[in-house]
Amino acid sequence: MENKHLTFADFMSYISRNKGMLWEYFIQHITMVVIGLGLAVIIGVPLGILCSKNKWAAKIILFITNILQVVPSLAMLVVLMLWLGLGTKTVMVGLFLYSLNPIARNTYVGLKQVDPSYLESGKGIGMSPFQMLVKVRFPLSLTYIMSGLRIAAVIAIGVVTIAPLVGGGGLGREIYAGLNSNNSLRIFAGAIPAAVLAIVADLVLGILQRKMDLSKRKSASAAPAPAKIQNIG
Repeated sequence: MENKHLTFADFMSYISRNKGMLWEYFIQHITMVVIGLGLAVIIGVPLGILCSKNKWAAKIILFITNILQVVPSLAMLVVLMLWLGLGTKTVMVGLFLYSLNPIARNTYVGLKQVDPSYLESGKGIGMSPFQMLVKVRFPLSLTYIMSGLRIAAVIAIGVVTIAPLVGGGGLGREIYAGLNSNNSLRIFAGAIPAAVLAIVADLVLGILQRKMDLSKRKSASAAPAPAKIQNIG
């Protein structure tokens, strides 16, 4: 296809003609990202908690997740493809492994950054270690955890664009179809929504992170109150 003198009207016309297919790719893209990130949160947050409780576990877990993080995404997906075969399962497992490090590390850092005075207040009113984790340490760490999720989400949205190379779907299919056919409209139709999705995810998660930070300050200012009451008594 001739790619010269393409206009915005040409682009919108292509989107209009192929909106059904593009919407399907868009949903596939989001689904893979959500499932991969969801698995990383389910596994990564407990790993971060374990890291905060055991120094040697922290070294081993963070070392392994660091290695997973620095492996090139295409190499990771190709290795997984040899084990799991072609398809979206390979992509989602790859996203899960890629997202573990920012989520586990930020959970660990967040739990370690909790002000000791709040922990002493919790102990002073007779909280068990589990209650301390659930009611004090974890809520005060949410902004760090959300930061890790924000980083992982942006990375995952970008990684999914290479999913077609291992049999996956998503907007990357349109990008690679455009590259193979020298069709700029198809490249833009896949790349622009993927870029917008990454920007929106970063903005939305950033807003949630800031809101959690405000709630953290409120809970932090209220946390010492029981200890003060106890001292007065």
